[in-house]
Amino acid sequence: MDFRLQGKLALVTASTAGIGAAIAEGLAREGARVIVNGRTQERVDSAIDGIRARHPAAELEGFSGDLSNPETVRGLTDRFPHVDILVNNLGIFEPRPFTEISDDDWRRFFEVNVLSGVRLSRFYFPKMLKSGWGRVIFMSSESALNIPVEMIHYGMTKTAQLAVSRGLADLTAGTGVTVNSVLPGPTASEGVSGFIRDLAAQNNQSVEEVEHQFFEKARPTSLLKRFASTEEVANLVVYLASEAASATNGSALRVDGGTVNFIA
Repeated sequence: MDFRLQGKLALVTASTAGIGAAIAEGLAREGARVIVNGRTQERVDSAIDGIRARHPAAELEGFSGDLSNPETVRGLTDRFPHVDILVNNLGIFEPRPFTEISDDDWRRFFEVNVLSGVRLSRFYFPKMLKSGWGRVIFMSSESALNIPVEMIHYGMTKTAQLAVSRGLADLTAGTGVTVNSVLPGPTASEGVSGFIRDLAAQNNQSVEEVEHQFFEKARPTSLLKRFASTEEVANLVVYLASEAASATNGSALRVDGGTVNFIA
């Protein structure tokens, strides 16, 4: 299938590792010019080098900086005043008992996971409407629907992304712009893989044993019964960013391995 992404400029926030890196590579592979973002120039350069090693013809730009910071966002938008595709992937997670989540933690999670995407969308979305074409994609999570008791503050931000995404989609009626959310399930991202390795070492277990126990106890409704790869998540995002997904708008699409076992 030709996704017709040639000539499109895509910004993928937090794209030096994990799901974001897989999305950036997938879009570049399909011909889009991709802005790779990370907190440090070293990580951005490394990610770009990795993509180019696998796809020598990839058209890539780099922007380093924390996009939860409004000043950094202004620097980005000054350098790139228009993008065709915006993937709001920046996010943090942290298991913590509800009674130990401070006001500052609630604010920090909302600032990073929600407001970063709000600020970028507020800048780029009107330009997409004016040009008559654009894609805004929020990387939410199955945790938006299955609020994890060990990360209620994280789940709150993922649900908030669904609300923002749907609200923006309602403003696109009759245009060539779409706004959607993607809800990954447990995924073998950099952070999750590191957490599983650390847990295995602490308990003197293999990574496979820890993964099996995770899906037996923490996510028993999963039909996949394993962590999805970052590429499996990225495949859906690349489709949504393409011309092929022109009739998909205002949706929250799951790539959760069947973890959510109800219709919503």
